[in-house]
Amino acid sequence: MGNVGAKEIPELFGPDGLRTDGRRPDELRPLKITAGPLHQADGSAFVEWGFNKVMAAVYGPREVHPRHLQENNKAIVQCRYNMAAFSVDERKRPGLDRRSQEISKVIAEAFESVIFAEEYPRTSVDVYIEVLQANAGTRCAGVVAASVALADAGIPMVDLLPAVAVGKVGGKLVLDLNKLEDNFGEADLPMALVPQSGRLVLMQMEGHMHRDELGRALDMGVAGCRGIYEKMKAALRDRYAVAPAASSEVSA
Repeated sequence: MGNVGAKEIPELFGPDGLRTDGRRPDELRPLKITAGPLHQADGSAFVEWGFNKVMAAVYGPREVHPRHLQENNKAIVQCRYNMAAFSVDERKRPGLDRRSQEISKVIAEAFESVIFAEEYPRTSVDVYIEVLQANAGTRCAGVVAASVALADAGIPMVDLLPAVAVGKVGGKLVLDLNKLEDNFGEADLPMALVPQSGRLVLMQMEGHMHRDELGRALDMGVAGCRGIYEKMKAALRDRYAVAPAASSEVSA
């Protein structure tokens, strides 16, 4: 056990080098994506990622509210990221706090860079992300859910947008931090990228990394995003797969 100030740091790696949840440093938590669970939304997705449960719904393109935000030459992207009061162990005050507003803005800007907004002038694409259960990495889970929901809604995009966080824990780089690692780690680097080009459209960092660590963290995050990308495509294929027609036997 270590001690930094008054905060006691638990052991985050076992003697076999595995993390507290049994994962290797470069391994994702279990990820399940369901496309189209909501029938009233234009597009929707539900993501279960580790102990995170996140729902996303997309409406639009539709009339802009408030009207003064309307753009004559393109659609605007409006995002509302919210953590339910019951999503965390310590009850959260209902409504959007400063952190939720910041994440909403960052996610909206990320999707503005991949949506073909010029095809729908004077309209709004509204993205709602509800975190029902939180266990670290909710903004990345929200981006993944929102991206699949946008595709489900038929919104034209450059590509799907996978996202993942890389952290520094006990001096080691790890992919997809869990809550314990998020609480006691030295750095957290969430990112989202366009897989075909490798272009980063979202990157934030809390904590500190050396320059060489940052380069390795980005490589680890890109590899993680590519794995998530395959699961996102599989969820959409499952949603729109056409069942083969049942063969009929012709009686003599």
